[in-house]
This record gives sequence, C-alpha cells and structure tokens, in this order.
Amino acid sequence: MKLRFLQLLVLSLLFPFALIANPTRFFILTDVHVTPGNPNESKLKEAVEEINNSKADAVLILGDLTNEGSDEQLTNVKGILDNITLPSFYIPGNHENNWSQSATKTFIDLWGNDRFVTEVNDLVVIGCNCGPFMKMGDGHVKQEDLHWLKATLDRMVKDGKRVVSVNHYPLRKDDLDNYSDYIKILEQYPTIIHLNGHYHKYIPYPAGDIQGMMLAALDRGNNEYGYSIVDVDNDSIFIYSKPLGNDAEQKASFPVKTENKPFVAEELQSFSVPEGFVIEKLWTDSASIFTRLGIDDNNIYFGNSLGYAKAIDKKTGDLKWATPTGASLFSRPQSYNSKVYMPGGVHAMFIMDTKDGSILKTIPSSGAYVADGLAIDGKLYQGGYKKFEKWDMQADTLMWRMDSLGNYCQAAPVVDGDDLFFGAWDTFLRSVDADSGKLNWKWSNGKTANMLGPGNVVPVVTDTKVITVAPDRYMTAIDRNTGETIWRVNNHKYRESLGHNADNTRAYAKTMDGELVIVDLTSPDFNEIACVDLKLGYEHAPCIVAESDGIIYAGSRSGKIAAVDAASLEHLWTIPVGVSEVNGIDIDPATGDVFISLIEGTIFHIKKK
Repeated sequence: MKLRFLQLLVLSLLFPFALIANPTRFFILTDVHVTPGNPNESKLKEAVEEINNSKADAVLILGDLTNEGSDEQLTNVKGILDNITLPSFYIPGNHENNWSQSATKTFIDLWGNDRFVTEVNDLVVIGCNCGPFMKMGDGHVKQEDLHWLKATLDRMVKDGKRVVSVNHYPLRKDDLDNYSDYIKILEQYPTIIHLNGHYHKYIPYPAGDIQGMMLAALDRGNNEYGYSIVDVDNDSIFIYSKPLGNDAEQKASFPVKTENKPFVAEELQSFSVPEGFVIEKLWTDSASIFTRLGIDDNNIYFGNSLGYAKAIDKKTGDLKWATPTGASLFSRPQSYNSKVYMPGGVHAMFIMDTKDGSILKTIPSSGAYVADGLAIDGKLYQGGYKKFEKWDMQADTLMWRMDSLGNYCQAAPVVDGDDLFFGAWDTFLRSVDADSGKLNWKWSNGKTANMLGPGNVVPVVTDTKVITVAPDRYMTAIDRNTGETIWRVNNHKYRESLGHNADNTRAYAKTMDGELVIVDLTSPDFNEIACVDLKLGYEHAPCIVAESDGIIYAGSRSGKIAAVDAASLEHLWTIPVGVSEVNGIDIDPATGDVFISLIEGTIFHIKKK
C-alpha cells in the first residue's frame, strides 16, 4: 500500500493527468458568489464552457452560488449552471440560507431539494444543507437531514461501495454546531473523504478520523478564477486546482482509508441546575426549530424546519397539535383569544385554532415571512419581505401595509405609544406612526452593504432615544423624534443582540467577545455602567437579551445560557443546555418565567424558585 502510494505520488508530480487508467473524476465548483453583472458571472460562464469540453463523471456544486440568495440571483445563476452537460448535483451555502427572501424555499423549488445522493461508479456521493438558516450563526445540519443521512447510507452502502461526503461547511467544531453527530454517522460506513467549500482555500483537515478537504472558490484572487478536480481510484484521492485556461495544479493527495476510528467528540457538558433556579427541558422535536416562542395562558407555540406549526402544554410539555404549512417556519407565532397567527414560509399568513391547530384561514402574501411579529391589544405588527404590516387579530383583516422597504424584516418590532420602530435588511431602521403606517423617519449607519445594517435587532426605545446595534460593530443612539444620530460608539464589538430593563433606563448589549455591556440611557451621552464577562467566548448569535424577575438572560451560538444579577450586575452562571444557537428568550407575560428554543429542536423552561 505504501509503495503503491509513493509510486502514484511521483507519477502525479510528473504527469498530473495520467495517474491511473480510469479514476472516478469530479469537477467541483464552490463559493461561486454570482450576482447579475458581477465579474464572477462571466467567469462562471467560462468555467461551464471549459467543463463541458472536458471529461468527468459528475459535477458537484457545493454552495454559495449567490451573494444574498435572492430569487433573482438564484434564478440567474441557475440559468448559467443549467448549461452544464455532465450530471450535476447541488447544495446551498450560507449565502443562500442566511439572507434568503423566500426563507430558503426558492432553492428547493429550483433544484428540487437542498440535499442529494448519487452513485458514481463504486462511490456513494452524498450531501445536505448545513445552514445557517435565516440568521447569523454556526452551520447546522437539520435534525431531519441527519435522519435522512443515516437511512440513506444504510440503504445504499452495500457490495463494496465507498462514501464521499460533501457539503458547504467543514466538519469541525466552531464551524458546524452538530458536527459530531454528522461524523458519528459517516464513520459507520467506508467514508473516504469529506469535501467542502466556505473558506475559499485549499486546506486539508481531520474530520474526526475521516480526511477532510476544503476547496477553493471560483475567484482565487489576483484575477485568477477556477474550479477543482478530484480523482478517486482504488487506493488514492488526488485534489487539483484548475485555473481557467491554464493547466491543473495538484494541491493534495491522500491514501484511501475505508475504516475510521470511532470518533470521540467533546461531549455536551453536564450541568447542575444553579441554586435558586428551575431549568427543565419541555420538548425535543424530530426536526430543527428556527422560531422564537409564542406564549399564552396554556400553550407554547412554535414552528419547525419541516413546516409544522405546533403547540405544547406550557406546564407539561405535552404535544397539543401539529399542523403542516408546506415550508420551513422562521417567524414567532402570536396568539389572540382562540386564534394563533402563524406567518408562513409559503407566502401566506395562517390563522389557526388554538385548541386543535386547524387552519381557519390562509391569507396569501406577496412573500415569505421570517420576522418575529408583535401582538399588542389585538393588533399584530408583522414584518415580511419588502413590507411591514398591521393586522386586526379580531377581524382577521389587514389594517395597513408599508411596501416601500428594500429588503426583508427579521427581528421583532417595538411599539411605544403612537410610534412603531423596526429594522430591515435594506440598511434602514424606521420610525412609523403605528396607527396609520405613515413613515416618521428612517435612519442608516451609512454603510451601503445590506448585511451591515440593523436588519436583525430589536431596538431599545426610551422617551427621547432609540438605541440600536448592528454588524458594523457600533452602538448608536438616535433622536426618537427626528431620527438624527445623537452618538455612536464602537468601544466594544457590538453586533445584533440587545435588550433593556423594565423601565428602559438601561440597555443591555451582548458583544462578539461574549460580554454584557450595560449602558445608562438617562445620560445624554454614552455612559457605560459595566461590562460583564458572560463566559460565552466568541459570539455572534442575534438572540435578544432579556430581564425577568431581577435576572438578565443572554443566549449563545453554542447552546449556552448566561445569567446576570440585574441589581449587582454580577455574573451568576453560564450553563450549556445544548450545542446549537438559542433562537430567543421569551418571557411568559403572566408569570415572568423564561422559555427558550434551540435550533437543534429543544425547548427549555427557566425560572427562579
């Protein structure tokens, strides 16, 4: 085996395309990042033409086909890739999942699925979507996709078949939150390599005991563009960079290994419930949960990645009902009297019966909903794609719609008196008359990139100020009446996580360094009261910060919950309740109890004794 590999290595250096008689060959494109009219568009067309004039067994496209995942961008890039004459297989990347105007549905509509499996000679090639889904976060493989991965490999890996695993993210901690679950499935089969993009460079790495390899983007810098070639024979795997119009260059080679040592992951740390608190798991779903939680006197409402709207008993966690809606759900449900409003991922608002989940009405919409709505006094304030709406929940009628937004809303709005405040992914934070929907003002941080604006932050509102943070890493105070900037600071790495105390005299901001910054809002100037280490490490989850019963709660990208005493501002505890992002911290208005959902499909109840 060693002699054979050394011989192949020497041959590969001398004759990179005369290695073996009949290897299985893949052309691989990843991180294409095409928008209509950008340089990558014309270079992708060149790559497709070159691929069509070459020989391979299949073409794999490993995500980030676009920059923002809009319907226009996806349709445009599909029109180019449809010209590939070889068998081709597609999965999305974070740029298709994170900013999708269709709540990730258009990719599935265009390509038929967001996962694939195919047999190529003696290889089973398998890949699935790995997020992150509609907000900043680590990569995540949906729970149903893990079940599919195991069942599919059980069915197909027979008679000497070997497995080639692909997706957009590397199988590593801090890249994919449930990477260990993925590896533990792959190691049960003769998996010879995992191929992925995302980092835009050729980087080998260990995925447990499985060989991992990151592949370069279409744009390699210095005006060089290209794709990758992967050759597999009985004994070896060869990775090549193929610059457009130039000869291929070998980047790596590996011996084929069909037996992998059992993977020992860093297991979820067990935790003891802090003294004086109750922490209990109420629910574990068969799919992933991307929504925050709606709460009423009896139930908790949420949606999952399979498109089911669900209700569980608030006290026991027993399932009350589950109703299919047709696409993944991302918006927080809101209840009123005997009805639940469930903003859908299929361009519709669903109105359901709280008792049995039956759909009372389906009201078509001009786009998917991914924003968290806010229900006050029988009125629902709900953002959508390029729009914001106010609904009468008693009459089930639309009161007004603002349709002048340049992109979609995501975070919950704030209603204070006659004013409504919300952000959108078009760089603007808006103040609107809550009764009429008339614009009072709109504010921008000056950044032209949508991704740097206040698109996924719940602002903090006082009598005179509106406080916001954004991925440009600034905290800003805006004059409530005029929309003029009062002050801006970047003394910490602020991002999208914000909250406040009961009387709005203090703002709480979670930073990218895992700190909680407490700011005095009674001061005319920026006045930092304290900075508390939450023991979270590097952070980017947009989960809000919330205070209840004298405790400040913050959630992390990696399943940790932190608590700080609101009076003393002392860190009380940080505990891991899972491995994936905390979607939100929702307070029961009747009891002050805290309920949280995690992307991995769990719901927890937290309260002081």
